[in-house]
Amino acid sequence: MDLVLDPPHGVAPLRLGMTLEEAVAAAPREWGQARVLRRSEDDAMAEWTLDHVGVQALAEEDGVVVTAIELWWPGEGRVSSTRVLLDGDEVFSTPAQELIARAVGRGWRVDTSQPEYPVIPGVSLGFTRQTSQEVERDADGLPRCVTSVLVGAKEYYDYRYK
Repeated sequence: MDLVLDPPHGVAPLRLGMTLEEAVAAAPREWGQARVLRRSEDDAMAEWTLDHVGVQALAEEDGVVVTAIELWWPGEGRVSSTRVLLDGDEVFSTPAQELIARAVGRGWRVDTSQPEYPVIPGVSLGFTRQTSQEVERDADGLPRCVTSVLVGAKEYYDYRYK
C-alpha cells in the first residue's frame, strides 16, 4: 500500500479540515478499525497501524477538526509493505539529507535550525530525526532517515518564526 503525502492538504484519503469522525469513515476497510483517543478536552486523534507504519489524524485545536496527519516509520528491524511517498521518494528509507536536498531542489525553503525536527514551512511538512532505537546514524549523530513526517496546513509551522 502506498500513502502519498499531499502537503498542505493531507494524505489521501485523509484531508486536513475534515472532522475526526469523517476521517475515521474515510479510512479504507483494509486500514482496520481506528483507535480514537481523546488526549484532552481540545485534543484528540484517530490512529491506525498499516503493516507497522503508524498513521495519526490529529485534531489539536478543538478535538473535532483534523489539523495534521502524522505518519511514523515501522521501527527498528521492521520491514513494511506500506510506503510513505513524497513526490515519489519513500520517506522512511530515503536518507534525510537526500529528502532535504530534493525539497530545496523543488524550490521549497527547508528550516534545519532544529536538526532533529526539520520543517518545510508553508508547504507544510515537518520531519522527526530522533529515536532511542539502534539505527544507522549520520556523522552528526542523527538517524540517517526520518522517523516521522507530519503534514499540516500552510501556517502549521508559523509558530517557529514569531
